Amino acid sequence: MVAGIVGLYRAGALVSPRPGVIAVQAAAVALFLWARWTFGMRSFHPAANPTEGGIVTSGPYRFLRHPIYAAILLFAAAGLAARPSWAAAGFGALLLAGALTRALAEERLLVERYPEYGDYARRTRRFVPLVF
Repeated sequence: MVAGIVGLYRAGALVSPRPGVIAVQAAAVALFLWARWTFGMRSFHPAANPTEGGIVTSGPYRFLRHPIYAAILLFAAAGLAARPSWAAAGFGALLLAGALTRALAEERLLVERYPEYGDYARRTRRFVPLVF
């Protein structure tokens, strides 16, 4: 994920001065902060392993299993849409692959640790409400 973000930045496709892009990226930052606030400080660790305290199903987690990753992907997609290129598309794909890989790894561990996660996963989407 970090390589994708750095690549998008170096390709000039991470941020844009266009008002529409700024609005979408501001919404992505708001989603990120809402999810971060809802989840609390317990998830600041490099490993994908679950933390103590049970699963979080409030705030943006009512709609998405991974709202922080969704916010990062939305922010990057807006920048990429403003300055598309083959290189930027490759870095965007790398970012998406990293987010999906990490989300799937976390989900496997969460199901093992919290059996109720399976029910939660069936009623929420991974990154995009009502879609994916």
